[in-house]
Amino acid sequence: MSGQFVVTGGAGFIGSNLVRALNGRGSRNVIVVDRLDHPGKERNLESLQYERFIDKDEFRRLVAGDGIRGVGTVFHLGACSSTTEMDEEYLLDNNTRYTEELCRWCVNRGARFVYASTAATYGDGSLGYSDDPALIPKLAPLNPYGMSKQRFDLWALDSGIIDRIAGVKYFNVYGPGEDHKGDMRSVVNKAHAQVTRTGELTLFKSYNPDYADGEQVRDFVYVRDAVAVTLFFHDNPGVSGIYNCGSGEARSWLDLGRAVFAAMGKGPRIRFVEMPGAIRARYQYHTQADLSRLRAAGYAARFMSLEEGVSDYIRNHLAER
Repeated sequence: MSGQFVVTGGAGFIGSNLVRALNGRGSRNVIVVDRLDHPGKERNLESLQYERFIDKDEFRRLVAGDGIRGVGTVFHLGACSSTTEMDEEYLLDNNTRYTEELCRWCVNRGARFVYASTAATYGDGSLGYSDDPALIPKLAPLNPYGMSKQRFDLWALDSGIIDRIAGVKYFNVYGPGEDHKGDMRSVVNKAHAQVTRTGELTLFKSYNPDYADGEQVRDFVYVRDAVAVTLFFHDNPGVSGIYNCGSGEARSWLDLGRAVFAAMGKGPRIRFVEMPGAIRARYQYHTQADLSRLRAAGYAARFMSLEEGVSDYIRNHLAER
């Protein structure tokens, strides 16, 4: 599609990597929308080429007043992604209403709208991880963040607008550009820092008898692959709906820890610690993206393995800082 690109959350983690990928395609006509509330976001912008930066609140006002023209595609990645945020009214406005406003604006003007959903909508995983639209109304997220994303997914389905847009349910994304995320950084990022500082890695004990300590599993996806999936929906505007974005493989925290030590050229030293009581009841022991609908839609690229992604991240990014 022709016209300018808008990337909300463009100074953030996936957003800055997406802008970099657009630059790699030769695109400089990018409007970056974000809030520069952390030095890490400013660093993310330093190597990027874009036409204009707009503060998030100002952008929202411009959209309400139809003050932005010539947009071909909006990648709406900006949101509060903290799974521990408990202010439900803030999340409702920032993650749900804002997305609805921007979605309507795009559809009314014929612009492509690609937005970030999340695997957090799957809750405890008891219903599986299929992105079949018929399953979405049955999902029960475990935290207000997941619920704020679920509310928009449901609105898009109920209104029928989902047939004109694309949503991406990101699983556990890791990679360069996440330093500003604090406690929401990936365990790869945290593990590298911890091993550098102490020589060992601590992981949470398991409180589920079906999983041994460290054998809790996640679907880890490298940010490079997450961006490639996101761009697929721009490149294929006829593809609509909500799709999973993960590697399709469930890997354990021990697998991740060993990959970190290997990338750092060290023998593994892993110790298990108590999980904070506040998160035990909301803890996911298993996630694994079902990629059958994404593949059926035409996405054929191979996903990097956990070992490949961790090695690239640590050796080519974290180790150079």
